[in-house]
Amino acid sequence: MSFTEVLEELPALTIGQRQLLVRRVLELDEPPLSPEDETLVDERLAAHRKNPDSAVPLASQRLTACSLKALSYVFFFI
Repeated sequence: MSFTEVLEELPALTIGQRQLLVRRVLELDEPPLSPEDETLVDERLAAHRKNPDSAVPLASQRLTACSLKALSYVFFFI
């Protein structure tokens, strides 16, 4: 199947099929996770689904990172 033919067939795919296609394409560019890392991701995702309120909002993480960066500058010049 040529590249053009593949592109022409994309609209006929279901959303799930297109998502799978994108995942497979991305996997070609980076190595897959090790079984240990895959297990860790699954465990953390399950824990998050069990208690989503335990997540730290991105804004809080950014604030913490900026504060730590500012502190590192202060200690650098002392």
